[in-house]
Amino acid sequence: MAESENPAKAPAAANDPVEAGALAVEATETGKGKRGNPRQLGNLAMIGKFASAYPRQIALALLALTVAACATLAIPAGFKLVIDRGFGGDGGSAEDIGRWFRYLFMITVILGLSTALRFYFVSWLGERVVADIRLAVQRNLLGLAPSFFETNRPSEIASRMTSDTAIVEQVVGTTVSVALRNLVVGIGGIAYLFSLAPKLTGMLLLGIPLVVLPIVFIGRRLEKVARSSQDRVANVGATTTEVLAAMKIVQAFGQEEREAARFGDAVETTFATARRRITLRASLTAVVITLIFGAITAIMWQGAIDVIEGRLSGGDIAAFVLTGGLVAGAFGALTEVYGDLLRAGGAAGRLNELLNEQPEIRAPATPVVLPVPPRGQLSFQNVSFAYPTRPETLALRDFSLQVSPGETVAIVGPSGAGKSTLFQLAQRFYDPQAGSVRIDGVALSSADPREIRQRMAFVPQESVLFAASARDNLRYGNWAASDEQIWEAARAANAEEFLRKLPDGLDSYLGEGGARLSGGQRQRISIARALLRNAPILLLDEATSALDAESEKLVQNALERLMQGRTTLVIAHRLATIRSADRIFVMSDGGIVEEGTHDQLSARNGLYARLSALQFTEGPLAAE
Repeated sequence: MAESENPAKAPAAANDPVEAGALAVEATETGKGKRGNPRQLGNLAMIGKFASAYPRQIALALLALTVAACATLAIPAGFKLVIDRGFGGDGGSAEDIGRWFRYLFMITVILGLSTALRFYFVSWLGERVVADIRLAVQRNLLGLAPSFFETNRPSEIASRMTSDTAIVEQVVGTTVSVALRNLVVGIGGIAYLFSLAPKLTGMLLLGIPLVVLPIVFIGRRLEKVARSSQDRVANVGATTTEVLAAMKIVQAFGQEEREAARFGDAVETTFATARRRITLRASLTAVVITLIFGAITAIMWQGAIDVIEGRLSGGDIAAFVLTGGLVAGAFGALTEVYGDLLRAGGAAGRLNELLNEQPEIRAPATPVVLPVPPRGQLSFQNVSFAYPTRPETLALRDFSLQVSPGETVAIVGPSGAGKSTLFQLAQRFYDPQAGSVRIDGVALSSADPREIRQRMAFVPQESVLFAASARDNLRYGNWAASDEQIWEAARAANAEEFLRKLPDGLDSYLGEGGARLSGGQRQRISIARALLRNAPILLLDEATSALDAESEKLVQNALERLMQGRTTLVIAHRLATIRSADRIFVMSDGGIVEEGTHDQLSARNGLYARLSALQFTEGPLAAE
């Protein structure tokens, strides 16, 4: 996160030794239990690459940081002058005191302005770098083949785009800035302390390890408990999501009490773990306060003796105490930097994996240009194919099929026969292990996938709508479509009537997944979208299998208009919808077992006849 989201954390370290001592522990609690590996630091080069695009902001941030650190160190020196010059000697005068206080006030003004500028530029850098990383990763993800998302869960990818980028943002917008500032303050402060009181400075440097080591020891135990606490919180979130997503089932089966009890157990377990974490943190706080203030008391005791014996002035001891607090706070803040950098290295590595992932399906170096005008011919020639996640099981075996321009071909068969695989290969979401798929005579592997898909329109069995307006969902097939073209397509898809009745017409928000529409309405929008695509090849994954009779009739009429003049490949689950197809192919176990028209296949008493008899006597064939 950027500095603005945790303003009390980093700045306090430079001025509050207690907070500085506990800072490393606080980092373990907010680090979400992600333990880093030192080798992960090399991944930070990716962050540096994105940040290097903004040298002006980096230079201004470093300048402001340096000025702020120097102004911080000048404050103790200012108090020394106030005490020794303003109150020392003959007692001083109001004018003398005022002069040194004005000097001190000038320092605070410089400190305030430089700190504000540092905060602005490092926060800007953090936000800008994360925005650039997200854009680059998303752009690369959009070009990856579906096989990548079979082996990489979208929810895990979404986590990388949110939580991992938040860690990167924290490092760029906070950690690096705080580390550099406290490094300057720490080194400069020690040099100033040696100039004031070498003996007391030596005592201070010896005391720092005695304070830090117990904090690190107890902090490691706290880190384990904090990680366990995060896991328990995650369990609560998972339980909540699961139950809310299945609320209708929970209520339908009367399991409200059981789910409440299960959630209660998860909450109580989380509380018990949190209580152990709080107890350990409270114990650490006691140790931190005792050690830090004990060390300060011992040093001040010796300093008081030196003042009495004339080795130090009152201003020297005041400046020493203030500077010592700044140095202790600076080194306390630095104890968390390494852990933050490790976590950022891990996060950057995970993001870098997504950024550098190469698509398996891509255009060749010199793609073959598809014929113009398009004819709409589609062919499968001796294709054998197995999905990457199931390499031992062939979805298609030596499969061949020729679809002529303007022809309507239906594909039927039991679930798992390989019907949907044809659409996956036709759109070149995958390449076959053997054989070739061709459009207008050009092998898909030789063409640009974008050009291939531009020549196809797809209507899925379950319509996919976006959480956007009706207009944006409709023109997804042709983003440049005018409102007149959109209404024409909606009219042809039997969607105009209900779209006109929406509160804001085409500007009406349809909800997530089109939740504000019925299933039949969603399907008709999918058909209108395909109409706007105006592609020569149409792929239909039977769009009526899950609809009621009235919606099915409206959708079927719209499909008939959509199919006119186009090469159409239909996956059919309801055999009644394909009786008029030019040819019907029956698939089983990845190959074609029958071919013909509806009447021809029905007369052969083969697989199609058996499927047809089952469907027309017992109901629709189950969808694939």
